[in-house]
Amino acid sequence: MSVQQTANAPIQGVSLTYKEASDADLHAANLTNWRQEYDQTSRGEFRGSIIELPFEDLQVFKESTSQALQQKCIVWPESVWLGIPLDKQEPCRINGLSVRTNNIMCRPGDCEFQLTTPESYDLFGMVVQQETLLRMANIHGMTLNWSELTEHGRLALPEQTLKDVRFLLERLLGNPSGHVTTNRMSHDLVMMALLEVLQAETPEPAQTQSYHHRKAVVDRARSFILENPDTPMTVTDLCEVANVSRRTLQYAFESIIGISPIQYLRTSRLNGVRRALISASQSASISDIAAQWGFWHMSQFAKDYRQLFGERPSETLELNGAFAANLAR
Repeated sequence: MSVQQTANAPIQGVSLTYKEASDADLHAANLTNWRQEYDQTSRGEFRGSIIELPFEDLQVFKESTSQALQQKCIVWPESVWLGIPLDKQEPCRINGLSVRTNNIMCRPGDCEFQLTTPESYDLFGMVVQQETLLRMANIHGMTLNWSELTEHGRLALPEQTLKDVRFLLERLLGNPSGHVTTNRMSHDLVMMALLEVLQAETPEPAQTQSYHHRKAVVDRARSFILENPDTPMTVTDLCEVANVSRRTLQYAFESIIGISPIQYLRTSRLNGVRRALISASQSASISDIAAQWGFWHMSQFAKDYRQLFGERPSETLELNGAFAANLAR
């Protein structure tokens, strides 16, 4: 279900790596040193890939995903992440804030954030160790505003700056079998691009109290769902937990994560079943696992599962067995 290939492009100990996965959560685990959990929300077979160039203090990657996702992400500690969507795509959301065409995303390490990404989505990522970034900024006479980088999530860039950094990253990562010149040169090129971005950025915080209220409503409902995976629940239950009307709950979910609360409830639990099937033994009972996630009507569960993931639950279990056998060889 997941395969890793290393391109033949050694750069004094640093090589491009190319990883593919046919499951969203296995794909999430393919990004080095990140802690992530992906839920698939659009229907169909998943395909994901990551091209990565990992230095000791700097990580550069291109991530491609075929289906819409709800992502929970934590970058490695004492670092800063910049997420740069490719041009001419449907917008994503970071912590419920829409990322427009002139925006990039920015979050500090060891701090959970949530992404909502559409179908057929591509993203460049740069993660740099804070110590390295500060040292390079000092060398070039720059003063970084850490509150801008760590508080707001979105940064706005001039069109030409964004175009230039996308061009550089595409040259580095656009071809998994391509060669990168040298360790030092590639590292310095990316660091200079980072400094150029941080010199030109403008923070774009959420402007309204309405956003913060809607985000709080969604967070309360999601926490309740996560804490009670095997409890059958309705939208009415979520309204009571969040202490809002059905209309307010609906609007909060659709504006923050782009789907209705009932759709989120169903897809999050189906993804929970899928994770359990992927880690289960071949003798595991599908009905028992489904019941642990609140699914009691097996025929409806099987239909919903196949519609979302493009395969039957039994096929996921069989693929898991084949994948585990390949790892054991």
